[in-house]
Amino acid sequence: MNNKQLIQNFYEAFSKANVEEMISVYHDEIEFEDPAFGKLKGKDAKNMWKMLLSRNSNIKVTYSDIQTNGNFGTANWKAVYFYGPQKRKVTNNIKASVIFKEGKIIKHTDVFSIWKWSKQALGFKGLLLGWTPFLKNKVQTMTNKLLKEFTNNL
Repeated sequence: MNNKQLIQNFYEAFSKANVEEMISVYHDEIEFEDPAFGKLKGKDAKNMWKMLLSRNSNIKVTYSDIQTNGNFGTANWKAVYFYGPQKRKVTNNIKASVIFKEGKIIKHTDVFSIWKWSKQALGFKGLLLGWTPFLKNKVQTMTNKLLKEFTNNL
């Protein structure tokens, strides 16, 4: 499988909520990073996707503009889902960058506006504080706590 197909398989599996297929394209030493979780490695990165899909079974994922150049690749993707107890609708536009090693994705970085996300997910508090490092750190602390609890229950 070529590198472009790896990215396509990841997002196609994501769009079908097939987490096992998603993480099958990840190297065992995967490094993942995004504004919501910060940096995750190995099983934590894989379990993050398991947790997200178990909590958001109605997520709608679309992807486009997959590009590769040697061991580097990019894609644009969009996630639409409902967040939190208030079930606020979130539409998150994300730019993914990946690095390949040994026929797998070894590094995956997602970039998106934490402020735009927080306005949708957290409402007025997100509008006021979403641009601050305080809120970003609070979100990362919360998501990593949830991931640890999820992983402990596997």
